[in-house]
Amino acid sequence: MTRDLDFMTALDLRRLIATRAVSPVELTERALARAEASQATLNAFCHLMPEEALAAARRAEEAVMRGAPLGLLHGLPVSVKDLIAVGGQPYASGSRAMAGTVAAADAPSVERLRAAGAVIIGKTTTSEFGAKPVGDSPLTGITRHPWDPTKTPGGSSAGAAASVAAGITPFGLGTDGGGSLRIPAALTGLVGLKAQFGRVPVWPTSATPTLAHVGALARNVADAALLTIAVAGHDPRDPFAVAGPMPDLLGAARASIAGLRVAWSATLGYARPSADVAAIARAAAMALADQGAVVEEVETVFESDPADLWTAEFYAGIGTRLRGVLEGRRDLLDPAVADVLDAALGQEMRAYYETVFARYALRDRMARFFTGYDVLLSPTLPISSLEAGRNIPDGLEDRSLVSWAFYTYPFNLTGQPAASVCAGIASDGMPVGLQIVGRSLGEFDVVRVAAAIERTKPPGYNLRLIAEP
Repeated sequence: MTRDLDFMTALDLRRLIATRAVSPVELTERALARAEASQATLNAFCHLMPEEALAAARRAEEAVMRGAPLGLLHGLPVSVKDLIAVGGQPYASGSRAMAGTVAAADAPSVERLRAAGAVIIGKTTTSEFGAKPVGDSPLTGITRHPWDPTKTPGGSSAGAAASVAAGITPFGLGTDGGGSLRIPAALTGLVGLKAQFGRVPVWPTSATPTLAHVGALARNVADAALLTIAVAGHDPRDPFAVAGPMPDLLGAARASIAGLRVAWSATLGYARPSADVAAIARAAAMALADQGAVVEEVETVFESDPADLWTAEFYAGIGTRLRGVLEGRRDLLDPAVADVLDAALGQEMRAYYETVFARYALRDRMARFFTGYDVLLSPTLPISSLEAGRNIPDGLEDRSLVSWAFYTYPFNLTGQPAASVCAGIASDGMPVGLQIVGRSLGEFDVVRVAAAIERTKPPGYNLRLIAEP
């Protein structure tokens, strides 16, 4: 096994497996070894599954050797975030209040990973119930950035991002209720893709059922598309599941963007990005004109910051799920999370439903906006890095636990597909994310614009080879 395989694309690895040039068993052994060796530094995994993973890898290898039909992800190592159920495995959601819980059955996305031939090597870390956009929880401690362990990889899909950025697995399955795929993708130079709300079914029922997405973290756009295709599709257990066909996202990654109508907004009307981030993200957006897109600068996308609408929905759901813990075992919870849950549960019913109807009005506004544009681009985050163990960046102390992120949560309220792709490298040597948002059910355009951004960059621009464990 050579080090080149650690950062090879999933599509290339799949081809090598199919041609018997690479063994799924060797790939899995390598992934498990790197995961174990990096735990002391990165802390990307809350639970590894060596016996189960190697058994699955052996089955995958036997299928290759006998010439059986191969699945879309055949023999590829993958991780699963701890907010997603893997039957028979720990399912603590990053919370001491849930420690010892074991999932009774696979989530639909995990069933589909297995059916596609993927090898699940373990569960990755998350902030408690996905309630913070950084990478720590009282249960699992601090997860760190592979490029710089003094930094956070972001959250709440912290371990998934750290694992992929460190070359442990080619991609990881995460969740996104307010930016939890896109935020760590931006901070680690990865691609984070959330499809249309309901495109990838969510079950068991999430604590935030009207906001939660399951999606992909990968080192390039095509790999994110591959994983998304594998896990998408209707499932009757999710009442919000989309029944229509999934677009050809691998085809989208190769498609032209000529004539596409692109809106670029540095602030969405309310955000405060650093000058470095704004300049790098803007340059990446404007470069799309060289591939034939029509790029227009738009200052105001939203009339006001929808943070309160998102907070009312997200934290009320988690707070309701954790009410017993808040009232009887509060010391088990992350203090920062407990404080925001208190505020959400203190909402008066009429005030809550006012936010619900304001959310519907926000959806209508975005539908009107997208009659004039095919995609909307913005920075993914206002910053390029944040120290590990901190909740809010310097200069944004007036913002809340999540609202400092500015850009991502509006598109969980609307349910539109969105992605983050690396726009370039900031002056601190850390990556800058560019967010791409599509109209409802518009994953094809999101992926083709993300791939077009990727084509403007040199190979490996968003990667840092991690020291051999």
